[in-house]
Amino acid sequence: MFDIDPVLLARIQFAANITFHIVFPSTTIALGWVLFYFKKRFAKTGQSLWMEAYFFWTKIFALCFALGVVSGITMSFQFGTNWPGFMNTVGNIAGPLLGYEVLTAFFLEATFLGIMLFGFKRVPAAVHTLATFLVAAGTTASAFWILCLDSWMQTPVGYEMIDGVAHATDWFAILWNPSLPYRLVHMLLASGLTAAFLVAGVSAYRWLRFDRTASVMAALKTGVYLAALLIPIQIGAGDMHGLNTFEHQPQKVAAMEGLWDTTKGAPFVIFAWPDEAAKTNRYALEIPNASSLILTHKLDGEVKGLTDFKHHPPVVPVFWSFRLMVGLGGLMLLISWSAAYLLKKKGDLTPLVAKGLVAMTFSGWLATILGWFVTEIGRQPWLVQDLLLTSSAASNVPPPMIGISLTLYIVLYIILMTAFLKTLFHLARKAAPVTAAS
Repeated sequence: MFDIDPVLLARIQFAANITFHIVFPSTTIALGWVLFYFKKRFAKTGQSLWMEAYFFWTKIFALCFALGVVSGITMSFQFGTNWPGFMNTVGNIAGPLLGYEVLTAFFLEATFLGIMLFGFKRVPAAVHTLATFLVAAGTTASAFWILCLDSWMQTPVGYEMIDGVAHATDWFAILWNPSLPYRLVHMLLASGLTAAFLVAGVSAYRWLRFDRTASVMAALKTGVYLAALLIPIQIGAGDMHGLNTFEHQPQKVAAMEGLWDTTKGAPFVIFAWPDEAAKTNRYALEIPNASSLILTHKLDGEVKGLTDFKHHPPVVPVFWSFRLMVGLGGLMLLISWSAAYLLKKKGDLTPLVAKGLVAMTFSGWLATILGWFVTEIGRQPWLVQDLLLTSSAASNVPPPMIGISLTLYIVLYIILMTAFLKTLFHLARKAAPVTAAS
């Protein structure tokens, strides 16, 4: 490991951190709104089942929030240790955006999370509901600031370079850069699907263990119906996001499509093994003209190939991450609609569909990770598109030092993830009905 290029090691370390970190914010962003829904349903109906669901899922929310904060801090440290060139070059823009995210995360979410967790019998009901709303709003605000920065790194605008340093000239353009609206919608929908399948999967797990109380069924229906609603919207949003990427980062789309040469009437490659040395696809299975139709809305539309670009991302990880993400989206559609149909028509699941939901419990996590692989690896070799090369931002930390810290990070993340999963399913097995008055 220590003989590897230090830049590659630093990239692997950051990738390991973001892979672990992102699953928790992607859960809490939408799970906060699910909790708010449970709370409002209780306020409207007075049925204790909604508070039983609320109390159970608040524990899961708190676990995800804590792990997201811890892993987010270690990720921030790496800007200074491994990537000093990033803040030296674009710190005037990245610094304020990261600062705003910290303010909304720690001062809004953390403060009102305490009221959510411990204030049910200590504050008026309206205040407790307001705290739940503010926590949900805080998680969404945090996502907004982070996505502003990431989107700007993909499509930088509103700045000027002075002595090799980026200075903001138009903060409105920076915040609402060309890819932000598409990326924000896509990520918020991904978070909704992550929370929906987590709620549905854990509830289906309890259902299979014959815990079919009213609160479990309410949570199950909430997760299933939310997933069934969001997945077709996400498919449409993903298509628009892809068209935006085609406009601003055509080399990323070329890698996603596995297209080497500029082609009119470009095919969609269903399956292949991209060979970067030979600049061709091995064992390709294609649909003629389909990529051109999707990207240009013309059967003979021109799509630029990878060989037209001086810099392009590594093809294999982008190509396969995209296909796995799309395939997972198809499974989400199938499982959520099947479960929604059964719940709507028969009021209950079948064991087969319940097992399918359990199998898809963490599908939102996987889809989000794959999507971020496409986004971030697809930007390489740029750290900030057409402005800062990744290699130019890296530190001079010796490979052994990066390798040791990377190993420690991975071991720690495996321990934390194992503990989280054990705790999650322990709570699911041991959950007992809780009255709203308790």
